[in-house]
Amino acid sequence: MSWIAFLLVALVVVLAGYRVAFYGDALAEKRGWGRAWVGLVLVAATTSLPELLTGTSAALQGLVDIAVGDVLGSTLFNLVILSLLDAVSGRVPLLGRLYPGHTLAVGFGLLFLTLQGAALWWGGPLWGPVSWYAPAALALYLLATRLTFLYERRRPAMEVERLERFYEHLGEAQVVRGYALWGSVVVLAASLLPGLAERLAEETGLGASFVGTALVGATTSLPEVVVTLSAARLGAFDLAVGNVLGSNLFNALILAWDDLLFPGAFFGEAHGSHLAAILVALAMYGVILVGMSYQALRKLAVLSWDTLALVGLYLLGLLWLYALR
Repeated sequence: MSWIAFLLVALVVVLAGYRVAFYGDALAEKRGWGRAWVGLVLVAATTSLPELLTGTSAALQGLVDIAVGDVLGSTLFNLVILSLLDAVSGRVPLLGRLYPGHTLAVGFGLLFLTLQGAALWWGGPLWGPVSWYAPAALALYLLATRLTFLYERRRPAMEVERLERFYEHLGEAQVVRGYALWGSVVVLAASLLPGLAERLAEETGLGASFVGTALVGATTSLPEVVVTLSAARLGAFDLAVGNVLGSNLFNALILAWDDLLFPGAFFGEAHGSHLAAILVALAMYGVILVGMSYQALRKLAVLSWDTLALVGLYLLGLLWLYALR
């Protein structure tokens, strides 16, 4: 029964999360905000709304492993989305054709993972209601958005014009109403996920850390899949990749929010198996950097060697987490 309830709620999160991202994207265009920065920051934040709300609910209920697993599982799953993009991107490998500015998001992703690994392994001192991770993550996120904004201002406006035509049939009031409506649906559905995940962990014996990473993390990342493929259908592969990488940066900030909400040492309560997810994510980011630098000219079949390696690392990570449960 818990499986059925979990799948139904997951379906609601996927459908409503996509509409939130769509209307958030349209709102950015209506307000005249920069398209490239919006793709990395606003669209990434809206597609990460299920992770934020799930983490909030889990932290308030004291389900630390579900909250941490949700963020780390979403980070891993988001990187696998690049393999899906590569499969639909044509004959040219995806990572070899990307805008060089994406290396900024990859670099900041590696820095965030280092902070998360240190917080999980060391814990560190508490600063009032939060650990040292919260202010460090906030400062790093603000630096990432600022540097990305300055760098992305150099890009041409061709992509902005194309997407403005895509949204011109929508009125601003309609966009605001749609964002508020579907955002409310996501809030309600995502608040149910942690409790259902905890019940699944108890009934199946899989463990909260594995369920949080493998099931909750993947579920809350499905809106990113839909939005990313929508951007790919428009031919905006750089925008799609920016959404994926930007979502991971925002996810790292969610852990700081969870830390603030949890009454106690948040990272000290987390299971040590989450460090395995950190190591796998570091390896996946390393593959992305190598793939962007090497720029392969052809694919092995449907995927190039680098995105195929991302799939392999993700599956290896799930097996590792299952063994550590």
